[in-house]
Amino acid sequence: MPGTRTRARTRCGWVNDDPLYVAYHDEEWGVPVRDDRRLFEMLVLDGAQAGLSWYTILKKREAYRRAFDGFDPERIARYGEKKIASLLKDTGIVRNRLKVQAAIGNTRAWLDLRESGVGFSDFLWEFTGGVTIVNAWRRPEDVPATTPASEAMSKALRRRGFRFAGPTICYAFMQAAGMVNDHLTSCFRWKECKRL
Repeated sequence: MPGTRTRARTRCGWVNDDPLYVAYHDEEWGVPVRDDRRLFEMLVLDGAQAGLSWYTILKKREAYRRAFDGFDPERIARYGEKKIASLLKDTGIVRNRLKVQAAIGNTRAWLDLRESGVGFSDFLWEFTGGVTIVNAWRRPEDVPATTPASEAMSKALRRRGFRFAGPTICYAFMQAAGMVNDHLTSCFRWKECKRL
Protein backbone atom coordinates (compact mmCIF):
# COMPACT_ATOMS: atom_id res chain seq x y z
CA MET A 1 0.00 0.00 0.00
CA PRO A 2 1.61 3.29 -1.09
CA GLY A 3 0.44 5.39 1.82
CA THR A 4 -1.76 5.49 4.90
CA ARG A 5 -4.75 7.76 5.37
CA THR A 6 -5.25 9.55 8.65
CA ARG A 7 -7.72 12.41 9.11
CA ALA A 8 -8.36 12.48 5.34
CA ARG A 9 -4.66 12.99 4.54
CA THR A 10 -2.55 10.50 2.66
CA ARG A 11 0.81 9.89 4.30
CA CYS A 12 3.83 7.72 3.57
CA GLY A 13 3.09 4.06 4.26
CA TRP A 14 5.65 3.71 7.06
CA VAL A 15 3.62 5.95 9.40
CA ASN A 16 1.41 4.19 11.95
CA ASP A 17 -1.51 5.75 13.84
CA ASP A 18 0.50 6.77 16.93
CA PRO A 19 0.10 10.57 17.29
CA LEU A 20 3.84 10.82 18.08
CA TYR A 21 4.72 9.13 14.80
CA VAL A 22 2.14 11.10 12.81
CA ALA A 23 3.50 14.37 14.23
CA TYR A 24 7.08 13.32 13.42
CA HIS A 25 6.11 12.56 9.83
CA ASP A 26 3.97 15.67 9.40
CA GLU A 27 6.27 18.19 11.10
CA GLU A 28 9.86 16.93 11.07
CA TRP A 29 10.73 14.19 8.59
CA GLY A 30 12.08 15.67 5.39
CA VAL A 31 12.29 19.24 6.68
CA PRO A 32 15.75 20.67 5.93
CA VAL A 33 17.91 20.96 9.05
CA ARG A 34 21.03 23.11 9.02
CA ASP A 35 21.74 23.50 12.73
CA ASP A 36 24.99 21.71 13.67
CA ARG A 37 23.82 20.54 17.09
CA ARG A 38 20.47 19.27 15.85
CA LEU A 39 22.15 17.40 13.01
CA PHE A 40 24.53 15.87 15.53
CA GLU A 41 21.60 14.65 17.65
CA MET A 42 19.90 13.22 14.58
CA LEU A 43 23.03 11.33 13.52
CA VAL A 44 23.48 9.84 17.00
CA LEU A 45 19.85 8.73 17.07
CA ASP A 46 20.06 7.24 13.59
CA GLY A 47 23.11 5.30 14.75
CA ALA A 48 21.14 4.03 17.73
CA GLN A 49 18.48 2.87 15.29
CA ALA A 50 20.80 0.36 13.57
CA GLY A 51 18.97 -2.97 13.52
CA LEU A 52 15.84 -1.44 15.04
CA SER A 53 12.89 0.58 13.76
CA TRP A 54 12.87 4.37 13.80
CA TYR A 55 9.58 4.18 15.71
CA THR A 56 11.43 2.47 18.58
CA ILE A 57 14.02 5.25 18.71
CA LEU A 58 11.44 8.01 18.33
CA LYS A 59 9.62 6.73 21.42
CA LYS A 60 12.95 6.86 23.28
CA ARG A 61 14.10 10.24 21.93
CA GLU A 62 13.22 12.23 25.04
CA ALA A 63 14.96 9.64 27.22
CA TYR A 64 18.03 9.96 25.00
CA ARG A 65 17.99 13.73 25.38
CA ARG A 66 17.85 13.35 29.15
CA ALA A 67 20.46 10.57 29.32
CA PHE A 68 22.87 12.36 26.99
CA ASP A 69 22.65 15.78 28.66
CA GLY A 70 20.60 17.38 25.91
CA PHE A 71 23.18 16.20 23.37
CA ASP A 72 25.67 18.76 24.66
CA PRO A 73 28.87 17.71 22.81
CA GLU A 74 31.27 19.16 25.36
CA ARG A 75 29.63 17.18 28.19
CA ILE A 76 29.29 13.95 26.23
CA ALA A 77 32.95 14.06 25.16
CA ARG A 78 33.95 13.87 28.84
CA TYR A 79 31.94 10.71 29.57
CA GLY A 80 34.01 8.00 31.17
CA GLU A 81 33.37 4.42 32.28
CA LYS A 82 31.17 5.46 35.20
CA LYS A 83 28.80 7.36 32.89
CA ILE A 84 28.85 4.53 30.34
CA ALA A 85 27.87 2.07 33.09
CA SER A 86 25.03 4.40 34.07
CA LEU A 87 23.82 4.66 30.47
CA LEU A 88 23.87 0.87 30.09
CA LYS A 89 21.45 0.63 33.02
CA ASP A 90 19.08 3.29 31.63
CA THR A 91 15.95 1.47 30.41
CA GLY A 92 14.86 4.58 28.49
CA ILE A 93 17.55 4.14 25.82
CA VAL A 94 18.96 1.26 23.78
CA ARG A 95 21.39 -0.36 26.18
CA ASN A 96 23.98 -1.52 23.70
CA ARG A 97 27.59 -0.89 24.71
CA LEU A 98 28.83 -0.46 21.14
CA LYS A 99 26.13 2.10 20.34
CA VAL A 100 26.75 4.03 23.57
CA GLN A 101 30.50 4.06 22.95
CA ALA A 102 29.92 5.10 19.34
CA ALA A 103 27.76 8.03 20.47
CA ILE A 104 30.59 9.22 22.71
CA GLY A 105 33.23 8.64 20.03
CA ASN A 106 31.07 10.41 17.45
CA THR A 107 30.84 13.38 19.77
CA ARG A 108 34.60 13.60 19.91
CA ALA A 109 34.78 13.29 16.11
CA TRP A 110 32.16 16.05 15.82
CA LEU A 111 34.22 18.31 18.10
CA ASP A 112 37.41 17.55 16.11
CA LEU A 113 35.59 18.50 12.91
CA ARG A 114 34.41 21.76 14.47
CA GLU A 115 37.89 22.53 15.80
CA SER A 116 39.28 22.05 12.29
CA GLY A 117 37.07 24.95 11.22
CA VAL A 118 34.50 22.84 9.36
CA GLY A 119 30.86 23.26 10.31
CA PHE A 120 28.94 19.99 10.61
CA SER A 121 26.04 21.30 8.54
CA ASP A 122 28.31 22.50 5.73
CA PHE A 123 30.20 19.19 5.80
CA LEU A 124 27.02 17.09 5.52
CA TRP A 125 25.09 19.24 3.04
CA GLU A 126 28.10 19.13 0.70
CA PHE A 127 26.94 15.62 -0.30
CA THR A 128 23.78 17.02 -1.89
CA GLY A 129 25.41 20.13 -3.32
CA GLY A 130 23.90 22.21 -0.51
CA VAL A 131 20.33 21.67 -1.67
CA THR A 132 17.55 19.17 -1.03
CA ILE A 133 17.35 16.42 -3.64
CA VAL A 134 13.67 16.08 -4.53
CA ASN A 135 12.77 12.53 -5.50
CA ALA A 136 9.44 11.45 -6.95
CA TRP A 137 8.87 7.97 -5.56
CA ARG A 138 5.40 6.54 -6.11
CA ARG A 139 5.72 3.28 -4.15
CA PRO A 140 7.60 2.42 -0.96
CA GLU A 141 9.61 -0.23 -2.80
CA ASP A 142 10.96 2.50 -5.12
CA VAL A 143 12.76 4.26 -2.26
CA PRO A 144 16.41 3.11 -2.10
CA ALA A 145 18.18 2.08 1.10
CA THR A 146 21.40 3.76 -0.02
CA THR A 147 22.55 6.12 -2.76
CA PRO A 148 25.96 7.18 -4.06
CA ALA A 149 25.60 10.33 -1.92
CA SER A 150 24.93 8.33 1.27
CA GLU A 151 27.85 6.04 0.45
CA ALA A 152 30.15 9.04 -0.01
CA MET A 153 28.86 10.60 3.24
CA SER A 154 29.45 7.36 5.10
CA LYS A 155 33.03 7.07 3.84
CA ALA A 156 33.77 10.70 4.74
CA LEU A 157 32.27 10.35 8.22
CA ARG A 158 34.18 7.13 8.91
CA ARG A 159 37.42 8.76 7.74
CA ARG A 160 36.72 11.45 10.35
CA GLY A 161 36.27 8.82 13.10
CA PHE A 162 32.47 8.43 13.16
CA ARG A 163 31.00 4.98 13.82
CA PHE A 164 27.52 3.56 13.21
CA ALA A 165 27.49 5.74 10.11
CA GLY A 166 27.14 3.22 7.30
CA PRO A 167 25.50 4.10 3.96
CA THR A 168 22.03 2.90 5.06
CA ILE A 169 22.18 4.90 8.31
CA CYS A 170 23.43 7.92 6.36
CA TYR A 171 20.58 7.66 3.88
CA ALA A 172 17.98 7.42 6.65
CA PHE A 173 19.66 10.46 8.21
CA MET A 174 19.56 12.35 4.90
CA GLN A 175 15.84 11.62 4.59
CA ALA A 176 15.11 12.76 8.13
CA ALA A 177 17.25 15.91 7.84
CA GLY A 178 15.62 16.99 4.58
CA MET A 179 18.72 16.50 2.46
CA VAL A 180 16.45 14.39 0.29
CA ASN A 181 12.69 14.63 -0.05
CA ASP A 182 11.61 10.99 0.01
CA HIS A 183 7.96 11.49 0.88
CA LEU A 184 5.95 9.49 -1.65
CA THR A 185 4.38 11.69 -4.31
CA SER A 186 0.95 10.63 -2.99
CA CYS A 187 1.83 11.95 0.49
CA PHE A 188 0.55 15.42 1.30
CA ARG A 189 3.99 16.34 2.68
CA TRP A 190 5.80 15.73 -0.63
CA LYS A 191 4.61 19.02 -2.14
CA GLU A 192 5.01 20.90 1.15
CA CYS A 193 8.61 19.72 1.61
CA LYS A 194 9.34 20.38 -2.06
CA ARG A 195 8.54 24.05 -1.42
CA LEU A 196 10.98 24.19 1.51
